[in-house]
Amino acid sequence: MTETDAPLSPKDIAANLAAVLGRIEAAARAAGRAPGDVTLVAVSKGLGVPAIRAALEAGYRVFGENRVQEAEAKWPALKAEYPDVTLHLIGPLQTNKAAHALALFDVIETVDRVRLAAKLRAELDRRPDLAARAITYFVQVNIGEEPQKAGVAPAEADALIRAVAEDHRLPVSGLMCIPPVGEEPALHFALLAKIAERNGLARLSMGMSADFETAVAFGATDVRVGTAIFGVRETHGPE
Repeated sequence: MTETDAPLSPKDIAANLAAVLGRIEAAARAAGRAPGDVTLVAVSKGLGVPAIRAALEAGYRVFGENRVQEAEAKWPALKAEYPDVTLHLIGPLQTNKAAHALALFDVIETVDRVRLAAKLRAELDRRPDLAARAITYFVQVNIGEEPQKAGVAPAEADALIRAVAEDHRLPVSGLMCIPPVGEEPALHFALLAKIAERNGLARLSMGMSADFETAVAFGATDVRVGTAIFGVRETHGPE
């Protein structure tokens, strides 16, 4: 994946950002929820620094990236300039990038297997500097059981959540999913919410540009939106 400038101007990005935040607020109120209960994760994958800076200068501070290597090329300098940024890893994490992810990201949404949880714990135990960071962890559920997607199967989610939290001592705050393209997302969002509820997890990362309002109605606390803010980019995968 190559980084590109967004096809939109900084003014357009700021306007889109405000519009998405307004839609999230309206969706939350319609669902009888407080707007502050839902966090927008502005997906900056595939974007160059100027496009990201447009959102930063508009006052936004919560972003998501798919790839560790791409994020490392952009975010250390930006986080030094904007220390209140919260950065989410929303793409698959390879075990050989675990230490890199722990050093850069504030939220890791894609813990999807025991081997990865074990590697994250090993790196935290090995390096006090990483252990000192307050990192939030989500377990990724392959909610549609699609063979091409990462995530634990719904039927195996409870066991993985317990293993991550108890055996590997990673504080799991919530669950993340990406519903199958072309299917009604509401059923998948409802299933993720049910898994979270029975495991006592408060956060749900679900919903993207095409369906985040539906996700809010089903309890999303984090929605991942890129295209509706930055425009269509030459990247692969929904956002």
